Amino acid sequence: MDDQQFRQLLNRFGFSWSGYRKVRKGVKKRIKKHMNALGCYNITTYLAELDKSDEVRKKCELMLTVSISRFFRDREFWKSLEKKYLPDLIDKNIEKINVWSAGCACGDEVYTFKIVWDCLKNSFGHLPKLEVIATDINPVYLEKARAGIYSSSSLKEVTKEFQSTYFIKKKGKKLFEVNASLKKDVIWKTHHLLSDPPGSKFDIIFLRNNVLTYYEDLMKKKAFRKILDSLAPYGFLIIGSHEFLPFEPKDLTAIAPHSFVFRKEAE
Repeated sequence: MDDQQFRQLLNRFGFSWSGYRKVRKGVKKRIKKHMNALGCYNITTYLAELDKSDEVRKKCELMLTVSISRFFRDREFWKSLEKKYLPDLIDKNIEKINVWSAGCACGDEVYTFKIVWDCLKNSFGHLPKLEVIATDINPVYLEKARAGIYSSSSLKEVTKEFQSTYFIKKKGKKLFEVNASLKKDVIWKTHHLLSDPPGSKFDIIFLRNNVLTYYEDLMKKKAFRKILDSLAPYGFLIIGSHEFLPFEPKDLTAIAPHSFVFRKEAE
């Protein structure tokens, strides 16, 4: 499958070539394996199979998903979340803080957030109730996230102190499992980011390196509008550090020094 044929496939799903350009090698390898299993030896017959079968189309879309993450990705952001953004929310005397990790992949981001949240116990005598909804289209990723077992490479930005506090090293393997305490208050759900959000009035939405990277503009704008509508007043929206909003919402304000962190104005 050459790049032109791969672009034909991306167009069928409304995906962006620029988003996939750097990761296309691994994705194309998965797709070619799927094509061979179906007996499709060119892109034309493969696209025809996608049109004939919803099941085949869904499986192809899952293979087009990309899971590239690690704990404490963009470390300076996580420091600001602990020291400034979360305290700002807590100081508003909210009884419950609702968080949505949209496109959570294998859960690195979710458990990083839970570690940061746990650290706040040292600064606040009482924390609001917390509920995290973590969603992804790929059930295989969600299964890995629920298990909470990661390779050492995923933990390369985790301090030794945090490793000893929040992870259990698996005997005889270079694998680490998150503590059971981090798995509490997390609801894992299969969810397509082009569909309606899994809730409303979220105080924090993580939308990092998925919709805004991999979709074409039209679909990107539709999805983003729905996601933005589910953000609570004064809530925080966090996108990828190299991503840009598809349009400029009047009710969102970028927060310095992180141009990828936004706060929603009061209604």
